[in-house]
Amino acid sequence: MGNIGEFGLEGGFHGVFGGIFVNMYANVKVNNNMSEEWTPKRVSALIALWNEGLSTSVIGERLGVTKNAVVGKVHRLGLPKRGSPIKQKPRPAEIIDLASLRPGMCSWPEGEPGKDDFHFCGSPNVPGKPYCEDHCKRAYVKSTRDGRRTSAA
Repeated sequence: MGNIGEFGLEGGFHGVFGGIFVNMYANVKVNNNMSEEWTPKRVSALIALWNEGLSTSVIGERLGVTKNAVVGKVHRLGLPKRGSPIKQKPRPAEIIDLASLRPGMCSWPEGEPGKDDFHFCGSPNVPGKPYCEDHCKRAYVKSTRDGRRTSAA
């Protein structure tokens, strides 16, 4: 196999030398010989590292392969899936507008009336009160003689 490569604008070099990809920008060498990449020893190490809960990028670093190679091999081996490390935003609760507000629901207003995101709390209310427990604590406050405020709920 011939040596093929190119120099970049910043003085770095990347190319193939004897079957090994060399990237001098990141000072990384990756073996491009796919037949040697997933030996039984490497597969065993992959399974052990996967079961330890390490991330795909860390496993890739330890085994000398890319994160995507780890993801692909894990999939082909049928190893147990894991949740994404990217935290999902919680789904917004059902928007309770005036038309969907029912008896037994907290009628505490949230947001500014007239705006698109205006809604009501909608949690179960405290019996005999129009609000849930949290909003009762905010709505029913007693002032003491010395000016301190305490929850009346």
